[in-house]
Amino acid sequence: MTILNSAAIPPQKMANIKSAIKTIRRISRQTKVNKFRKSRFKNAIKKMNVLIEKKNKKDALIYLPKLNSEIMKIAKSGIIKKRNASRNLSRITKKINSL
Repeated sequence: MTILNSAAIPPQKMANIKSAIKTIRRISRQTKVNKFRKSRFKNAIKKMNVLIEKKNKKDALIYLPKLNSEIMKIAKSGIIKKRNASRNLSRITKKINSL
């Protein structure tokens, strides 16, 4: 019994129809864009958490609008859900206010 989609044997493009081949190309490009956007989101959250851990309320308040903007852009594009974005912002704002 062989495993076709293993790491040793890369999966082949099975599409024969021209439109399906184009769809595969489009999806692979969009996957790269989505990964880039998600990493920007994660890096922004990490940066804010570092500011909160250092108990640096002034810098955290300065960075909060930028973080808000970044998270809403990600939510608008559908990388994360809007409620997830709101929940993250709410929790971060609570942490900043408790400093």
